[in-house]
Amino acid sequence: MKVMLGLSGGVDSAVAAYLLKKQGYDVICCFMRNWDSVTNNDILGNPTLNGDKCSQEKDYDDAVKVAEKLNLPMMRIDFIQEYWDNVFTYFLEEYKKGRTPNPDVFCNKYIKFDAFLKFAKENGCDMIAMGHYAKRVDKDGKTYLLKASDLNKDQTYFLCQISNEQLKSCLFPLGDISKPEVRKIAHELGLDSVQDKKDSTGICFIGERNFKEFLKNYIPAQKGNIVDIETGRVLGKHDGVMYYTLGQRKGLGIGGIHGEAAKGWFVCKKDVKSNTLYVASGSEDEHLFSDSCIVKNLNLFNGKIEDGTMLSAKFRYRQVDNKVYLYNIGENEIKLVFDEPYKAVTPGQICALYDGDVCLGGGIIEETYYKNKKMN
Repeated sequence: MKVMLGLSGGVDSAVAAYLLKKQGYDVICCFMRNWDSVTNNDILGNPTLNGDKCSQEKDYDDAVKVAEKLNLPMMRIDFIQEYWDNVFTYFLEEYKKGRTPNPDVFCNKYIKFDAFLKFAKENGCDMIAMGHYAKRVDKDGKTYLLKASDLNKDQTYFLCQISNEQLKSCLFPLGDISKPEVRKIAHELGLDSVQDKKDSTGICFIGERNFKEFLKNYIPAQKGNIVDIETGRVLGKHDGVMYYTLGQRKGLGIGGIHGEAAKGWFVCKKDVKSNTLYVASGSEDEHLFSDSCIVKNLNLFNGKIEDGTMLSAKFRYRQVDNKVYLYNIGENEIKLVFDEPYKAVTPGQICALYDGDVCLGGGIIEETYYKNKKMN
């Protein structure tokens, strides 16, 4: 079987390529370039502008070295326009609304498992493969997405919006091994360019940025009031509500004000229309919690879930599983009632649903409630 593997220039995809070759697949490596700083006006907050080579080109060089070491063919493809149209435009529109989107999820949905899959098929490949930590299991005519054996690295949260057909077309060679094992294999193979390379962080395919400065390239800063939600007192000024997320404590600039420094201030609400950032005093303030939420754009791998079903949900990556009860309320829209109040469940973020280790799918958090009161 001919497989095109997304080789990113990192250690995970490098070892995934080796494992596929070892298992007997006919492997073609392909590097995706999906962001151009000059074309996309990525100036403010970009630490790579003054370097001799941008981080993406360094990653490409590392990927080429891996392909050569493994004696595998190497290709390269740009999806810069597709990324802008399907991922980054959505990302900006959500921030303008005061919400907190997750571009990595939509990068998987529209780029890695859509545009890249089409490119692979056009080049005679049967399947694609990625260096994600996840498992695909085929059973009784159905395809399931399962958590990786290394739960600390499990990335099913980022895959919950891909379609069942996309899932059926992909292999995940790292599903049963741990990150330390991946590093060990890379060392044994002598993959010098990636074996000790740090994991990529920041925005998918864009990388690390000073986030507030980065957003200023696309959304003008607009100062407004920071208000104590309990008393209505104005505590200070913010640079723009879109730069902050629910539950955030650092970077508010009001830590020592009005004698509440010991408790700390936490973002609990954003009002885009009035450009007001509301904060609560202390990490246990009820304004930080919710006991239910509405999830839209629901994607399920294997059909509708019955009302009242108890499941687990992740509202953020690396978050512990939260017990919830699911109720269908519309087309691809559900209400989740929490087993207990949870902190900083954030509109715009992704909610991934689980039954044990099986990822059932996921959607976008639209609204949150506490004691039937809308919180956002």
